[in-house]
Amino acid sequence: MTQKKTNSYTDEFREGAVKLAIESNQPVAQSARELGVNVNTLHTWINKLHGEPPPGSGKQVNDVHLYEELKQLRRENARANLRA
Repeated sequence: MTQKKTNSYTDEFREGAVKLAIESNQPVAQSARELGVNVNTLHTWINKLHGEPPPGSGKQVNDVHLYEELKQLRRENARANLRA
């Protein structure tokens, strides 16, 4: 029986991947594909670096729409700062 090799990533890689996923104009799943990382792994990193909601709060940890909203708000802020 063969064992599946587990990838180990540096903290710097994880932080860069999270930054790319959150700040880019593309879906998190696409960022994960481009980085060669499983999309669930990338979501886990995002949750760990940006905090998880408290247990029983009723909030879903993997709510992709929250990340999309965050990216949209950051784009709007960047545009507003360019105009100012």
